[in-house]
Amino acid sequence: MTYTKRSEIPEKYKWNLGDIFATPEDWEKAFAEISEEYKVLTAYQGKLADSATLLEFLRKSDEIEMKLERLYGYAHMDYDTDVQDAERQARYARIYGLFTKYSEAMAFVSPELSALPDEHLQSLINNPDFSDYDVMLANLLKGKAHILSEREEKLLAGVGGFSGQFHEVFNRLDNGDIKFPKITVDGKRVQLGHGTYSMCLQHKDQKVRRKAFKTYYKSYIEKINTLAGLYEGSVRSDCFSAKARNFNSAMERALFYEQVDKAVYDNLINCMHNSFEPLHRYIALRKKLMGVKTLNMYDLYVAIFEDADISCEYEDACKLVLKGLAPLGEDYLKVVKEAFDNRWIDVHETPTKRSGAYSSGVTGVHPYMLLNYQKTTHDIFTIAHEMGHSMHTYYSCKTQPYSKEGYKIFVAEVASTCNEVLLLKYLLATEKDVNVKKYLLQYYLDMLRTTMYRQAMFAEFEQISHALVESGQPLTADVMCAKYLELNKMYYGPAVTHNDEIKYEWARIPHFYRAFYVYKYATGIISAVCIAEKILKDGATAVDNYKKFLSLGGSMDPVSELKVAGVDLTTQEPFDIVTKSFQDTLSELEELCK
Repeated sequence: MTYTKRSEIPEKYKWNLGDIFATPEDWEKAFAEISEEYKVLTAYQGKLADSATLLEFLRKSDEIEMKLERLYGYAHMDYDTDVQDAERQARYARIYGLFTKYSEAMAFVSPELSALPDEHLQSLINNPDFSDYDVMLANLLKGKAHILSEREEKLLAGVGGFSGQFHEVFNRLDNGDIKFPKITVDGKRVQLGHGTYSMCLQHKDQKVRRKAFKTYYKSYIEKINTLAGLYEGSVRSDCFSAKARNFNSAMERALFYEQVDKAVYDNLINCMHNSFEPLHRYIALRKKLMGVKTLNMYDLYVAIFEDADISCEYEDACKLVLKGLAPLGEDYLKVVKEAFDNRWIDVHETPTKRSGAYSSGVTGVHPYMLLNYQKTTHDIFTIAHEMGHSMHTYYSCKTQPYSKEGYKIFVAEVASTCNEVLLLKYLLATEKDVNVKKYLLQYYLDMLRTTMYRQAMFAEFEQISHALVESGQPLTADVMCAKYLELNKMYYGPAVTHNDEIKYEWARIPHFYRAFYVYKYATGIISAVCIAEKILKDGATAVDNYKKFLSLGGSMDPVSELKVAGVDLTTQEPFDIVTKSFQDTLSELEELCK
């Protein structure tokens, strides 16, 4: 069902932000209190060399940050339900601004701690009283070269108050100001939007797919210079921050703070370049099975096998997810059921609701999930995906102290994608209908194509765009379109027509405003496939190791955390395992289609 207003949606399909604050008035009261409370932390300036004072300060700052995060969680999720509502916009802007003021007030902390002798910092790391903060202190010790003077830190904190606006302005443009027209689908006029566009690309009529594709991109092309300016500004901001902190590049800065060796990034790109053959083979098979004279970029998302998908209503999708996640045990499923039953999830799309899907943790409450559920197979897997994020957050928050509960973005996509793989493996193992099995094999290939190959292509585009700016070259719309089209042709190969509109795809990717994020989707699925196979093969031992991984939060570097789950991304092995999985799945589908 399509809803035009949020008021039309039954309460059971809306997340309950009352678990954070009962009313907006309660939020306002808490905001007023914390606006004054955080200022007491400035009294500790110049006193952090004393161990007892430092410990007191760290515990007090944790208390305040938890309150700030609750305020932020409520405001940003409430705003995301209606991005054009002025009151919600204002609340979100105010907490964002307060975070900036807090960051400015705390600018003395890193310089003051980094000025301590290495021996003193090491003694704190070894002190059991500081066990909640040993990771933070160890990272501080390691990152001394990138911490600036107090004045410089304060300036950078102030810059952060507006440099993040590139992302926010893009969101407002993408979710509000860009107007998509109506198109005719099955004889009815349909309002095109992010969710309906996705559905149209899965429509069996190529004419509908073509019309949706061209109409959708026309709206972006009309604003391409604005979008190019926004993205160039974002990239330049990334490069400025890296240079200011004494890094050689924006990528080096991003990987340093993620504690990820550049070899992992290089392994990913090199592996993809060495694995184009099976992807090109799959694209050619898709063209053959679809029976089309010309395979277009807008033909890559439609199911090849008709009357074989498993699309269903939301409640039935939740039941399927529970069955797919059964190998993870009853304790895991109990929490998943609680999320379904107690309104942790905002389910349906409305015109001014934020597009896409995400999971957001709120310290001391529980994770929340935003969906824009449509009755498609992809959206069933989206439920499993976002639930993986939520469960990773749940286990980490349950096990770790506040100072260590936040896991690195590098591992953020592992649990989500592992859930998807387990669901798919369950469906493949239980399906008797050969046609549906073909569909599921195709779905798995497309999962790997879009999450491994496509995200690696995005990662390569980010690498190129930042390198251009760092070498002093302009990042114009024409330059980005040319680079993107070149990558698209290299990755997808000769069997598909690289329609002119596809060169503008970079302009609609929200994640590009979080530099060097997307490659983690690719390493995430690589890790997830390896973990899922271990769970299905080794049972309880692998499940226990996986839950240990989920519970680690940020207590270790992310590459080491994955080793706990049995995946070592510093070697070529995981990359080879997943490439072979793609090849084996493709061969199985080819055999069934003879």
